Amino acid sequence: MNQVSIHIENLTKYYRGKTKPAIDKISLDIHEGDIFGLLGPNGAGKTTMIRILCGLLAPTGGEVTIRHFSLKHELHRIKEVIGVVPQEIALYQTLTARENLLVYGGICGLKGKDLTGRINKWLTVFGLEKSQHHQVRQFSGGMKRRLNLIAGLLHNPVILFLDEPTVGVDVQSKNVIIENLRDINRSGTTIVYTSHYLEEAESLCSYLAIIDEGVIIRQGTLNEIKMQTPDATKLEDIFLKLTGKELRD
Repeated sequence: MNQVSIHIENLTKYYRGKTKPAIDKISLDIHEGDIFGLLGPNGAGKTTMIRILCGLLAPTGGEVTIRHFSLKHELHRIKEVIGVVPQEIALYQTLTARENLLVYGGICGLKGKDLTGRINKWLTVFGLEKSQHHQVRQFSGGMKRRLNLIAGLLHNPVILFLDEPTVGVDVQSKNVIIENLRDINRSGTTIVYTSHYLEEAESLCSYLAIIDEGVIIRQGTLNEIKMQTPDATKLEDIFLKLTGKELRD
C-alpha cells in the first residue's frame, strides 16, 4: 500500500449555535495515488470536511496532517502542495478564460513562459482553446466547470480536492472531466472527490467513504464495501441501505 498522504484523527466540527457536530470524531487515512471518494446525502458533512482539509474552515477539534505537514501549524506549506476546485464556480465572469487563468496562476506564483505553457496545455486538454478569449459569462455550465478545474490544476498540485466537479454539466463535459481526472491521477496526483453521482464514483474511485450525520458509516474499496453489504450489488443500493430513502432537502 502507498504511503499515507492525508492523516485525519478525531476530526470534529461544531458550527456556532448547533448542539450536534457537523463532523463527529472522524479518523481516516487517504493514501498517495488514491482517487478517494467522499459520498453522502445532503447535509452529511462532505463539504465541511473538504473545507477543513483545504484550510478554509477551522476544525473544533482533532488533528490533520497532509504530506506530514500539520494543518494547525503548517497551513502555508500545505497550500503549496494542494489544489482546490470548489463546488461554486470561482471565476471572474467579466474576464476571459485566459485572463482568469493568468490571475490564478499569478496567485500561485507562476509567471512568464512557464505560466503561458501551462495555460496553453490545459486549455487544449479541456477543449477551451477556441474560447479562451471570450468572457466567462458567455460560457455554458460545462465550459465554466472545465475552466474552474483548470484554475485548480495550474500549479501541478500533489493533492487535488474536488467538490462536486461535474454537477450540472452536459454529458460531453462530464466525460472530458472524468477522463482527464483519470489521466491526472495516473500522473501521480492524489484526488479527494465528493459527488452525488454514485455511478460516476463507482467507476472512478479507488477508495470510498460514505459519510452521514458527520460520521463515516462505511469505507473501503468498492469490493470491500460490497462484501460488507452482501444483499446489495450496486453502490446506489448500498448507499440507500446505509443512509435511508428519506429526502434530504
